[in-house]
Amino acid sequence: MHQKRSYGVVLVVSTLVGCLEVALTVVVVLLYVQTQPPPDKAPDYAEIGGSLIALIPLIGFISFLLSLVFVLPAVALTDLLGRWFGRRAAWWPAPLMVAALLAPLVFGIAAYNDAQTRGTLVFWASATASLSLGALIALPRGEGLLRQVALWGMAVVAGTGLFGALGLAVGLLPAYEPPRIGPQTIPGTWFDHTGHRLVFTADGRVTASGVGGRSPHDYPSDPSPSCSGSGTWVYEGGRDVWTQKVRVDIPGCSWPAWGVSGTAREPRIHQHVGDPGSGELYKLRKASDGS
Repeated sequence: MHQKRSYGVVLVVSTLVGCLEVALTVVVVLLYVQTQPPPDKAPDYAEIGGSLIALIPLIGFISFLLSLVFVLPAVALTDLLGRWFGRRAAWWPAPLMVAALLAPLVFGIAAYNDAQTRGTLVFWASATASLSLGALIALPRGEGLLRQVALWGMAVVAGTGLFGALGLAVGLLPAYEPPRIGPQTIPGTWFDHTGHRLVFTADGRVTASGVGGRSPHDYPSDPSPSCSGSGTWVYEGGRDVWTQKVRVDIPGCSWPAWGVSGTAREPRIHQHVGDPGSGELYKLRKASDGS
């Protein structure tokens, strides 16, 4: 005779699995961010970390609520099927039960908000997979299940972060690097989000039209200056892709050298603006036709 199930343990295990899924998602997102071009304003990881820590109680409550409403009934119905057929319930009914329990809520909300069918189906499948994992992990009966889930779950999260960091360090994961543009890439029109532009020509001339940016010698409270005029430009390759620069010399425009960012397909040049150390960038992108 098999051991009687403790649905309290099912609830706790499923809640823990939900929290571990969120932690694993955060680790994967942080690793993914390292493979992408940086945003115009560098994220404050200390603030983000503090916010995540503050959200732990809310994440735990939501995980508990989802487990109570969807996972616990799915496990109970799986047990019921097992009793009906005179054997221990197999694992496969649990995901079907979770999907069935989720369907009225998901499709009801989607219909009310006139959501697209494809997006609704993707969300339903994702939510089913996430909650089904908690149900499947909570199905086994025996002593020490909660401890095993906690240990293995934390090991998976920590291992993902460790191996991801090692992958970035040794090149197995493609960590972001700015493109090597070279002087042949510079000629053309580079513009900001408001349409102000620098126009470079192959003979080393450049024309600015209302281009903004801030010199490191400006006071942080000063308005961001803009500049118009004509002058010259020089590309400096630097020792690697991170140190390549584009120096623009226009009378009345006191710019430091422009850094390089973006991708090979969509290169950018940028200036650091805002308060010192803010990490905020003012970027220009090259017109796709190069004109």
